[in-house]
Amino acid sequence: MNMNPGFGSWLIGMSLGGGGGLHGMASGMFGMFIVLAATTFGAALIYAVTGFGFAVLAAPLFLLFTDPAPAIQLVIIISTALSIVVLRGLLPAIAPWLLLRLALGSLVGLPLGLVAFRYADPLLVRAAAGAMIFGFAILMAVSRRRSGQSDQGKHSTAFAMSPGLDLAAGAVSGIAGALVGQPGPPVLIYLLLAGTAARTVRATLLAFFALSYGVTLASHAATIGISAPTWLAAGILVPFAFLGGLAGRPIGDRLGAEAFAKLAIALLAMAGVYTLGAAAVALATA
Repeated sequence: MNMNPGFGSWLIGMSLGGGGGLHGMASGMFGMFIVLAATTFGAALIYAVTGFGFAVLAAPLFLLFTDPAPAIQLVIIISTALSIVVLRGLLPAIAPWLLLRLALGSLVGLPLGLVAFRYADPLLVRAAAGAMIFGFAILMAVSRRRSGQSDQGKHSTAFAMSPGLDLAAGAVSGIAGALVGQPGPPVLIYLLLAGTAARTVRATLLAFFALSYGVTLASHAATIGISAPTWLAAGILVPFAFLGGLAGRPIGDRLGAEAFAKLAIALLAMAGVYTLGAAAVALATA
């Protein structure tokens, strides 16, 4: 599975300052680049505001323009760089032992996700990503509604956190990260349903993403391989991710819990429906 040949050729030509034969192709490809750059910037801004969501927003559009393998790898590369930049300033809010258990669990789940990624049907990967995102939105909505109906405004929790559950959530995240480039939803569902404080959720998620995406990126490079056009595309899009992350960080510092929940539910539901729809259309036209 390789990146769209036209897009890959345009990226190579752009990186080398090429023209001539690529000039006719460039007009159409430039429009695609604008869309991808804007998506990267917007997804990075939301990621800095909420502590999650880059893959949720970026992956569906990347999948529209490229095959699943390079699309997921683009998400992983950009997210690895973005997590490190956005994390600064939130380090004191990280729960270190929780982070360690999540990371260890992710290392256990990662090989399973890599095996599935290598052999899974592309349409199945898209459908799984959409179903996971939409299911996440539903769980968020249910959790928020129950919290709002609880006595004296106290936050309702579905369960108490434990080291075993921390490891299990990390393992599921590792599988999801390697398979669809989205390790965040399993961990975020776990932390929110357990009633973890919003700032701790945001900081711990960003630190977890930095570790998880970094390991996943190395694993992809070593076992599956990452093509030159994919690295070129990531290198071109990363600056837009940095700009979005820097713009979103001060907004996230002032975001209230209610606004956080509404934003997350709306974005996740839209992304889930879109990705499921794209998979359905691809299946119907296959």
